[in-house]
Amino acid sequence: MDPGDGRVVSNFIVQALKNEDITIYGDGSQTRSFQYVDDLVEGMIRMMNNDKDFTGPVNIGNPCEFTIKELAEKVLQMIPESTSKIVYKDLPSDDPRQRKPDISLAKEKLGWAPTVQVDDGLIKTIQYFKSIICKQEKAKV
Repeated sequence: MDPGDGRVVSNFIVQALKNEDITIYGDGSQTRSFQYVDDLVEGMIRMMNNDKDFTGPVNIGNPCEFTIKELAEKVLQMIPESTSKIVYKDLPSDDPRQRKPDISLAKEKLGWAPTVQVDDGLIKTIQYFKSIICKQEKAKV
C-alpha cells in the first residue's frame, strides 16, 4: 500500500506515525470492516481452485465491524509514542453509514472465512508503514 493512497487504515497509521492529527469525517460512528491481505489472497485462491462449478460472484470480505472512531483509537493505542490527536471534520454526503459484507456464500461454497484478527493485521501494517516512512526520511537526508 502506498502511504498516501487515501484509505482510512493507511491514513490513520501514517498520520499517527508522523504525529499528525488523525482525521475522522463525521462523528466516527459509521462502521467499516477491515481485512488483512493474506485473508483476501486465500479467498481468491480458494475461488480459483474450487471444483464445485461455482463461478460466483462471492464476497470474500471480513464481516467484523468497527466504527471509524474505534479504528482511530486502536491505531493510537498500537502506536503509543504518537502524539497525534483525533480531529473531526464534516462528513461527506456520499459516505456510507455501514459496510458489513455477507460472507455466508464464501463459507458455504469455498469453506473460507477470514482468520487474521484486526489487531494482528494492524500490527503488521503499522510495521510496514514504519519501514516505508523510515526509508522516505532517510532519502530526504
